[in-house]
Amino acid sequence: MQPQEGTMRVKICSMAQQAALVCGVMTVFVLVFHNFAPETAYSKASPSSPKKSPVLGWPERAPRSLGRDYELPGAENSLQEGGGTTEGQTGARGAEDPLVSDEEERRRGILNALVATATAKPTTSLDDIFVSVKTTKKFHKERLDLILRTWFKLAPRQTWFFTDEDDAEYQRKTGGHLVNTNCSASHRRTALCCKMAREFDAFLESNKRWWCHFDDDNYVNVPQLVRTLGDYDPTQDWYLGKNSIRAPLEIINRDNVSQRISFWFATGGAGFCISRSLGLKMMPVAGGGKFISVGDKIRLPDDVTIGYIVEHVLRRKLTVLDEFHSHLESMKLLNTDNLASQISFSYSKHTRGKMNALPIDGLDNYQDPTRFLSIHCRLFGDAPYCPK
Repeated sequence: MQPQEGTMRVKICSMAQQAALVCGVMTVFVLVFHNFAPETAYSKASPSSPKKSPVLGWPERAPRSLGRDYELPGAENSLQEGGGTTEGQTGARGAEDPLVSDEEERRRGILNALVATATAKPTTSLDDIFVSVKTTKKFHKERLDLILRTWFKLAPRQTWFFTDEDDAEYQRKTGGHLVNTNCSASHRRTALCCKMAREFDAFLESNKRWWCHFDDDNYVNVPQLVRTLGDYDPTQDWYLGKNSIRAPLEIINRDNVSQRISFWFATGGAGFCISRSLGLKMMPVAGGGKFISVGDKIRLPDDVTIGYIVEHVLRRKLTVLDEFHSHLESMKLLNTDNLASQISFSYSKHTRGKMNALPIDGLDNYQDPTRFLSIHCRLFGDAPYCPK
């Protein structure tokens, strides 16, 4: 071996050792820096580090109008504990998208909240409800006075009375909310359908979100009615009420007499409510007085005709709410301990003069045979006739 070749090999080995040393130092430096430096907006989180959950501060900035309808963005079905994803899904920082940054995750959380806000059902207030009460001239004194002294005071601008004759006294007492339908004063189905047709058209003209019909022998717990409707979205099709028979009504199909059709209906004596979405779908069939023609076709009363249109023609279903009560029930069997959670009550007089009325303490039976005054006192206690 020549001396020059030996010297060259020594230099090459020395340079290789120095290079290896430099690489080792740089590697250690990078590792130390990575551990101590803050993670940047676009750095990838370590697989062992805890992952951040969706933004929790957003609900505090959500509009108050959302009320109880607002839910946290982010999704319990799409995110597991610690912000991971369910199997087969791509979450905010899922395995299929490992380069998503914290900033991008935050933006996604805000976007989800905006979508939740945009799709939340509208809140319901008293002003969203059109309340119609069917009555007749001979019952103005006997029944309307009782309503005016009790629950009408809670919804004077939202409640309208549909009758069959002009009555200046009660036009004044109701604040101009007495509507003469010019329908017959009889209790036949044609007269009843005539008044219901006017109620339905008046609801459509009101642009309210809900239509709630009651009879003049109903007490309406207005605050509970509002609370109940708040659980349903008026932009969806809702027919809320209580059936009065144990099985669907079965009638002959007038379009094909060899067939029979069946459907449920909410009894008008307990009251029922219809959302604006459903009302608009009913309009081509029942609007503009067409409701009367439908009643004539099936030869059935007004509340049954409503059920026929909703369930048979439009293929929507009745949602039964037990909080509606009619005089077809035995009022003495109702639990008087939970009055505040009920929507409507009624009464009737048996042939021998005995009253089918709620068994509630309060005023004596001579002063309050229907128990409506006592119900109002129990619920609100703000009337001058309430016992002190």
